[in-house]
Amino acid sequence: MTLRKGEKMTISIQEHMAIDVCPGPIKPIKQISDYFPRFPRGLPAAGGRSSGSAPRPTPRQPTGDPAEHPRHEEEEDVDQLFGAHGTTPAEQPAKSQAPEEVVDPEGYESDDCTALGTLDFSLLYDQENNALHCTINKAKGLKPMDHNGLADPYVKLHLLPGASKANKLRTKTLRNTLNPTWNETLTYYGITDEDMIRKTLRISVCDEDKFRHNEFIGETRIPLKKLKPNQTKNFNICLEKQLPIDKTEDKSLEERGRILISLKYSSQKQGLQVGILRCAHLAAMDANGYSDPYVKIYLKPDEDKKSKHKTAVKKKTLNPEFNEEFFYEIKHGDLAKKTLEVTVWDYDIGKSNDFIGGVVLGINAKGERLKHWFDCLKNKDKKIERWHTLTNELPGAVLSD
Repeated sequence: MTLRKGEKMTISIQEHMAIDVCPGPIKPIKQISDYFPRFPRGLPAAGGRSSGSAPRPTPRQPTGDPAEHPRHEEEEDVDQLFGAHGTTPAEQPAKSQAPEEVVDPEGYESDDCTALGTLDFSLLYDQENNALHCTINKAKGLKPMDHNGLADPYVKLHLLPGASKANKLRTKTLRNTLNPTWNETLTYYGITDEDMIRKTLRISVCDEDKFRHNEFIGETRIPLKKLKPNQTKNFNICLEKQLPIDKTEDKSLEERGRILISLKYSSQKQGLQVGILRCAHLAAMDANGYSDPYVKIYLKPDEDKKSKHKTAVKKKTLNPEFNEEFFYEIKHGDLAKKTLEVTVWDYDIGKSNDFIGGVVLGINAKGERLKHWFDCLKNKDKKIERWHTLTNELPGAVLSD
């Protein structure tokens, strides 16, 4: 081994490499060589073993060539990358995978129920007043939807089947938060025992966007049959991806709101008193998001066409209160052959009025509509009030005002 004049012996490099990379004799190690980026990927492993005994140690001899110092620095960097002090290359790949378990680029589409967030709320069915109270308390850990890593969340409610604008309720929007607290109570009026058996409450959390369509974050669905009358039930549920809505629903039964009707047969006056009390959650028919509703009623068959009655028009509301009563002079025995047809309309100036929804009471009706009519016939001189669902089609009705 020859040294240039004035140059110190560099045996310390060999000692360093022997200690840091491979204690003992310097031999090529396949696992390490695979990680050296300067080695060609196509180099056969066997060739490395056969030829490595002579030429491989040559660069590590203390020749004193300045070109060897950059290689020394490069190998030092690799040693640091692999954690040469106390860490074997075989252990390193396992450590490098750890961040991949923490940072999941598809994390929000994973099966982890907390990826979309959780929602805390309570439900109460007030059986006496036919009301369903939905208290939206708070959400936690919502999925970020905006560029700032936050969201502008609100909650909306629908009753299924028959989801429409008529039965949609929503909370206020809270800005720039993934952990909103609303503490709002939203109430559905006109909920019957029949609704509690067959209806499901859909609760959706969405992100409000001023410049684009609002974005869906997550939802949960609660069958109302899980609730007991007059008992508050608390929920803390993980949000789920959007679930499909049954497309086979009969569109003719789309709900357009609710109406509270009272019936009483007066023995003294020998006639039927019909009360149109109020409506709730009517479909919006005007561009301003409201309607100008009024109610028409007929007692059919109506050969003389004299049974039509109308309420007053209530301006710009989806929850009008009418509190009006109408009287039909008729014998009690003839009522069994009659049908009461109730329709709700949106009043428009200068064009045809829009049909909102209707309901038919009589012996040919079903469910609550039949029960209401039967109870009226059975209990003379007793006023009986019931909520009924409006649908967008009314068999046999004339859908023009």
